[in-house]
Amino acid sequence: MILLNWKEVKSMDIRDVVKDPEWQALRKRFVGTWKSNADQNVIKLRKYVGDMKNPMKVRRVLNYLTGSGFRIGIIDAPSITELREEIRNVWRKETSK
Repeated sequence: MILLNWKEVKSMDIRDVVKDPEWQALRKRFVGTWKSNADQNVIKLRKYVGDMKNPMKVRRVLNYLTGSGFRIGIIDAPSITELREEIRNVWRKETSK
């Protein structure tokens, strides 16, 4: 597997970023679970993204956590906000180098 750098990932079409089978399987497991399981889902996302050194994983999770359900507040919890801000800060820092 070739690890792309942050700027390469930033310029990629999001459809190419998210087509990873592991990511798609994780997302499917979240459907219908956020209202009752937000903290557990955030733990799973944290496990997936790990040390936040993989730009593809960071972009996938950032894209997911800034999707419409999260953006308009249908899905909301302090743990979601915390993870989103952590990932957003990593993304901004790494893509601005």
